[in-house]
Parts: sequence; C-alpha cells; structure tokens
Amino acid sequence: MSHKDALRTDAAPQPAGPYSQAIVTGDLLFTAGFGPQDPTTGAVADTVAEQTRQVLRNLEAVLAESGATLDDALKATVHLADLADAPEFNEAYREFFTEPYPVRTTVGSQLANILVEIDLVVRIPS
Repeated sequence: MSHKDALRTDAAPQPAGPYSQAIVTGDLLFTAGFGPQDPTTGAVADTVAEQTRQVLRNLEAVLAESGATLDDALKATVHLADLADAPEFNEAYREFFTEPYPVRTTVGSQLANILVEIDLVVRIPS
C-alpha cells in the first residue's frame, strides 16, 4: 500500500460526495461517517436502534475489506440527531462491540433525515 489508500465496497452505501468510504495508512483505517441507509435498497429504518444496527453493519462491510472487524476499533465518533435517544442507541451499539469498547465521542448533530451517523478509527490486525 502507498502512503494513503482508499477502501471501497459495494456492501456499504456509496459516498454522496467527494470522499472515500475509508482510508488506510499504515495499520490504521479511518472511515467516513456512515449513515443508516441499506446499501442495496437505500431504505432507512424508523428507530434509532434499527438505524444504529444498519450503520454498524455498513461499517462492518467496509472494515472487512481490510481484514478488520469492529473489535479492532479504537475510536468511534457518534452523531445523534437527538441526544435523548442515547439509551436506545447504546442498547443497539452494545450488540456489536465487546470489551474493551472503543473510546467514543457522542455529539448532538443536525443530520439530514437520519437519526445516527458513526465514523471509526481502527487498527488493522497484522
């Protein structure tokens, strides 16, 4: 790999602008912020729990391109349209990670017709 390589998979939503799904440099992988769109149908679930599950499935698909999994995640940045949804979000989020959990920043954000967006920093296993 060169200094900076883009990862791409059809198993996750495609970028809506001039950015990559993920970038790898050395043994670190940085993902774009992924929303809850189903990559096949474009459908978006109604609840924050179901949207969270789809976001994490989207991220799993991108990580798989490098041989990484969610257990390799070091840091997550989470954007919630409503911070009051944090308990429901946390329940769904916990289903995808094991301890030690990645460090996380969770912020309230104005999102475009979605309830959750997540990006990750991941160490690719050797």
